[in-house]
Amino acid sequence: MSTLKISNLHVSIEDKQILKGVNLIVKSGEVHAIMGPNGTGKSTLASALMGHPKYEVSEGEVFLDDENLLELEVDERARAGMFLAMQYPAEVPGVTNSDFMRSAMKAVNDGQPIPLFDFIGKYEKAAKELKMREDLPHRYLNEGFSGGEKKRNEILQLKMLKPKFAVLDEIDSGLDIDALRIVGENVNSMVSDQFGCILITHYQRILDHIKPTNVHIMIDGKIVLSGGQELIEKIDQNGYEWVKEELGIDFVETDNE
Repeated sequence: MSTLKISNLHVSIEDKQILKGVNLIVKSGEVHAIMGPNGTGKSTLASALMGHPKYEVSEGEVFLDDENLLELEVDERARAGMFLAMQYPAEVPGVTNSDFMRSAMKAVNDGQPIPLFDFIGKYEKAAKELKMREDLPHRYLNEGFSGGEKKRNEILQLKMLKPKFAVLDEIDSGLDIDALRIVGENVNSMVSDQFGCILITHYQRILDHIKPTNVHIMIDGKIVLSGGQELIEKIDQNGYEWVKEELGIDFVETDNE
């Protein structure tokens, strides 16, 4: 059993403060959905947790068990058990999916090589569970992939690396109904006392497939409301205006996350 604890996290980008005191505790076996309008800081939280150099942490703490993540480099955070499924996965021409994946597995396992036979078996099994194309191992990383294929490829990496915690940043964007179900089933199958996740989304539809144990609403760089399924249903019916009115928050949506 592991715990990810975020305390009073303040994050800025180019001298503009985005996160203004985020507090969150996630335990393995839990799925925490973070919802909110555009420009509230959801993607900033995801990037800051993985150590993106563009984001400056000015205050607060993030601990994975007894390890201070803010003192670690990106690769060290991955080895500690963190994973980020990106909103916009990058294309890497010249590097095949299988070569990338095997190198990533070696890196998070302190340089221990993965036996090729074992790797192939696990890789093919995970790809089949995600119903991905058979030529996937030989394709260059995300090059020429559709939006949905890129998102499934992120979940393939998640299944292979088996981190303690994953931050899934809008993995539902670009997925059709069938792909959404497949991705949801695969993420659900991983949730256990060895794995928990933070799921960032705007919409209810992914939450029909990945059932959260906790739901949080983020507005203006802070988590302003927490609850369960009832919050999802209320947001689906009424949007976020009721949250602003109920809590007396004056906030205008932007594209800056």
